[in-house]
Amino acid sequence: MNQSVAEIVTQIETPQSNVIPLSTFISDFGDGLLNAVSQQNPPVYDGTPNLRRQAVMETLKRRPFPAQQDVVQAVSSLLIDRGEQAAIINAEMGTGKTMMAIAASAVMHQEGYHRSLVISPPHLVYKWRREILETVDGARVWVLNGSDTLRKLVQLRALLDQRSTHTGPEFFILGRVRMRMGFHWQPSVVAHKRHLRRHVEAGNDYSPTFLQTDELAACPQCGTVATDDEGDPIFFAHYPADRRHTCTQCNEALWTLTHPRAKPKNRQELVNKALCQIPTIGPKTASRLTESFGEDLLSGMLADNVYEFINLMDDEGELVFSDKQARRMERALGNMEFSFGQGGYQPTEYIKRYLPDGYFDLLVVDEGHEYKNDGSAQGQAMGVLANKVRKTILLTGTLMGGYGDDLFYLLWRIMPRRMIEDGYRYNTNGTLGSASMAFMREHGILKDIYKETEGDSHRTARGKRMTVRTVKAPGFGPKGITRFVLPFTAFLKLKDIGSNVLPPYREHFEEIAMTAEQADRYKELESSLTQQMKEALAKGDTSLLGVVLNVLLAWPDCCFRQEAVKHPRNRDLLAYVPSVLGDDASPKEAEMIRICRENKAQGRRVLVYTTYTGKRDTTARLKALLEAEGFKAAVLRASVGTDKREDWILSQVDRGVDVLITNPELVKTGLDLLDFPTIVFLQTGYNVYTLQQASRRSWRIGQTEDVDVHFLGYAETAQMVCLGLMAKKIAVSQSTSGDMPDTGLDVLNQDGDSIEVALAKQLVA
Repeated sequence: MNQSVAEIVTQIETPQSNVIPLSTFISDFGDGLLNAVSQQNPPVYDGTPNLRRQAVMETLKRRPFPAQQDVVQAVSSLLIDRGEQAAIINAEMGTGKTMMAIAASAVMHQEGYHRSLVISPPHLVYKWRREILETVDGARVWVLNGSDTLRKLVQLRALLDQRSTHTGPEFFILGRVRMRMGFHWQPSVVAHKRHLRRHVEAGNDYSPTFLQTDELAACPQCGTVATDDEGDPIFFAHYPADRRHTCTQCNEALWTLTHPRAKPKNRQELVNKALCQIPTIGPKTASRLTESFGEDLLSGMLADNVYEFINLMDDEGELVFSDKQARRMERALGNMEFSFGQGGYQPTEYIKRYLPDGYFDLLVVDEGHEYKNDGSAQGQAMGVLANKVRKTILLTGTLMGGYGDDLFYLLWRIMPRRMIEDGYRYNTNGTLGSASMAFMREHGILKDIYKETEGDSHRTARGKRMTVRTVKAPGFGPKGITRFVLPFTAFLKLKDIGSNVLPPYREHFEEIAMTAEQADRYKELESSLTQQMKEALAKGDTSLLGVVLNVLLAWPDCCFRQEAVKHPRNRDLLAYVPSVLGDDASPKEAEMIRICRENKAQGRRVLVYTTYTGKRDTTARLKALLEAEGFKAAVLRASVGTDKREDWILSQVDRGVDVLITNPELVKTGLDLLDFPTIVFLQTGYNVYTLQQASRRSWRIGQTEDVDVHFLGYAETAQMVCLGLMAKKIAVSQSTSGDMPDTGLDVLNQDGDSIEVALAKQLVA
């Protein structure tokens, strides 16, 4: 017999048992609660597949796993049967979000949604194209990521009135950076003396100074003189170049696109530059190829048929490229596209202005959490596109970063109708600031901090002054989850796909003691900086907060060089610490080397993450230490382009690298690092998205070895507080995914605030 939630709660509210552990409550009443929730909130998809949609997935060239098919069925039911505006696929890293989105697009095509627009990270644009062509039979793919994006959009607009002969689904892949890029322009007004004479003949009274001017600015189409806000003609030499105007008579644009280069390159230079992007081809080889075959032939091959280029033959019928060259080129060209057009008009702006609403039926937003910030250009551009399409599917592995407002702007952009229904609207100033704060107060966690200070004495009493400061803290309420997450989100964990698909995944946290000299120097540095920070905070000066915390986090890992800490404003020296380690390995570095040695003996490669790759660069030192121990190490730097990183990493594997060192920001999305089953975090940073994405780079479909992830932190330092806060934020992030935290950092999970507040509290205490 089913019980309601109220009946179950009544049973436990007895005088004999006022307090009951949560685990006991769930074990005793979980079944009844689940039944009651299912009755009061029936699921959109109950596990019974729609046979018509299942048949579509069965015909794909790559068939999704059963768990992936369930996600596609659920999303399709929400968008089509329930008529919702947007759906979210919150799937763990490595579960195949790209595959599920492609399958969902194929299902939506059968329901009349023919055109799918995909917003992708720039380094994954061509991976999307490759996977679409490998999965959907008869698909047509347009890549809107090169310099010819404007030309392609103009071509699409020209085809609006023509009936398409293509019967299969169409995909348009737009790079995230290209989507929000602005454009270069210049005024297009013309100057002519007769425009002035026309005004004089009309009897207009102008000053002698005005009459001495020969030229006025005029419309190039109809000849109408451009005027200012007061109706006076504008001199050609003084025509404003800070705003784009249109003609008041014929509505012609008085501006035109211009190329950012002062001197446009000729076609041969463009082709040579494109050839040099291909592995094994340098400037000399590129020049020799263009001289032998001509730029027209080569540009046609690169734009339309790269495999014809790989099999290029000379006049004697011999292949130009060796087998080894061809293999490397084929692998790289699968992720590249060459375009020789011009134009830089912002694609989002063009779609908004010149393509009709609903031209694109479905919008797929990859790495959707990247669009959560209020004032980000890419977030606003994504919101524009979401309002131009019929339906939206958002893909993410980390829907939340720990704070309630992580969701507000994301939800507003993909489902504004639902947000307006709950009373979240623009204020009188045309902003969403007050709505965001109201959302945080209702569903997130805000802390109001009251500070009372003694003021000046008055005639009859001593004055007091009260100030209030509001800060946000990690957390998201169950009401927000049930209102904004569960009804629109399909969840998938790697463990749900099947035990035979992925190997075991383990996380290890290792607390490491510093050397005696390290510890002494750190305590002196901490004591000195903390005292100065206290004095500054007592005066209401927070300028030292970031400096002190960053130094205390970084110094234990960077103490092989001297550290001079200066005041951010007056540049006074706050503290100085000489180098401690020299060329000797620190305890954390020694532990990393031990892990690498242990894995090399087992034939396993190691991926080492370090966040200090800029001013406090540690990668060169780590590489030198590893090579001194006999390892073959490589460093992936930001100078390697996003579209070339996959090929760069594969080439390092071909050369027999044992350890790859990089910043987790460079590989956190899209890359499958299956060749590195062991991962070592020397530092984590405090970005939940980056940590969770980077820690799953190896544990993906196709991995055959056990995956081990090691987190290293120095004992009794600010690093431990940082790791503890990351555990807290991960717990909140996982709670919105319907999962209990199981990360290796969960052993450090303590209630806390933002990273700066948490560290400052520990230091000041």
